[in-house]
Amino acid sequence: MIAFVSGPVAALSPDTAVVEVGGVGMSVQCTPGTLAALRVGERARLATSLVVREDSLTLYGFADDDERQVFELLQTASGVGPRLAQAMLAVHSPDALRLAVARDDEKALTAVPGIGKKGAQRLLLELKDRLGAPLGTGTTPTPAATAPPPWRDQLHAALVGLGYQPRQADEAVAAVAPEAEADGGTPNVSALLRSALKTLGRAR
Repeated sequence: MIAFVSGPVAALSPDTAVVEVGGVGMSVQCTPGTLAALRVGERARLATSLVVREDSLTLYGFADDDERQVFELLQTASGVGPRLAQAMLAVHSPDALRLAVARDDEKALTAVPGIGKKGAQRLLLELKDRLGAPLGTGTTPTPAATAPPPWRDQLHAALVGLGYQPRQADEAVAAVAPEAEADGGTPNVSALLRSALKTLGRAR
């Protein structure tokens, strides 16, 4: 198993980072939030999980070991593959997912693209004793799991991470807002990022 990759970031795309490790470019699938913290040319360390299929080897990258652990635990639930697990972490932090499961918060899970009402109910049942308690300190739980997904902040941070100026990122976020609203307020951030990049490309 490849537990982590460390090295300079060679390239970034809407859903992938290429990290140079020993002269080899490792392609790592990441959430928009993780990508937003990376900069081309700067060193990065990503916790990773290697998913092996008959026809592919895919490396998924995470900001820390806790996020990777939750990614792997999510896949122990029936019907959850790596892409859906990654989508869940693109919408909610590990602690927000723990809190959602602890509270039986069906709404928080249906905020993830690809999860319907019945799927959310099944996941709440199966994950009940697997994710553990939220790791955050404090006696009052945060309402992050029930809040609308912060797609605007995630998208803006991802665009800035890809090298665009904050003003350009603001304009691109505004341009794709109708697309996000058409999704009922729970858009796929990766899809919005691709749309925003097309908008920026036309503006050049």
